[in-house]
Amino acid sequence: MDSSELKYWLGFSSFPGIGPLRFKLLLNYFGSAEKAWNAEVKTLLEIGLGEKLTQKFDHFRNTFLLDDYIRDLEKKEITVLTIKDKSYPKLLSQISDAPFLIYARGDLSVLNEVQPRIGVVGTRKITGYGEEVTRKITQGLVDAGVTIVSGMAYGVDTVAHQTAVENGGKTIAVLGCGVDIIHPRVNTTLYWQIIKKHGVVMSEFPMGMYADKGMFPARN
Repeated sequence: MDSSELKYWLGFSSFPGIGPLRFKLLLNYFGSAEKAWNAEVKTLLEIGLGEKLTQKFDHFRNTFLLDDYIRDLEKKEITVLTIKDKSYPKLLSQISDAPFLIYARGDLSVLNEVQPRIGVVGTRKITGYGEEVTRKITQGLVDAGVTIVSGMAYGVDTVAHQTAVENGGKTIAVLGCGVDIIHPRVNTTLYWQIIKKHGVVMSEFPMGMYADKGMFPARN
């Protein structure tokens, strides 16, 4: 995908009102994200985008500093993967509402490597026993060459990532916020350990977006 078209994929990714399915419809109708982004309001209404959403989108595209956003991505060394890219996670691309674009930091090869990947998730209010069991299970998986996938939230998620890191394994953190946002802040060291050596941190949400409880179901 050329940089000109990617620019508008990023634009739609940054607009909260258009998700994977709606973006796919726009892409099929207009043939490109650039044409959809620059479409007349009248046309957007005619294809059923809805008056309220069309007004929000028109305001967004006229005020959003897209070039500044792209420069910020480059400055923070954030990689962008569209669903058309070879590096996009193959398993993720197979779900019906796969994110059309994801943001990532770290070793992208972990996303499509041959070794198996298993999700280790659970309660945020972990007990001592829960932590012990999570560490034991995760260590066993790491020793078997499994990549650990979790959400870097409090509790089980954090313990799973930490155990993978401590045992020299690979791990993928799928965030419920922008990939440049460390949430919770207590996981700052863990976040950078994953990025620098032990895997990848990724998100479908735009850069700068903070975590909100409504975003976690989509992340999951």
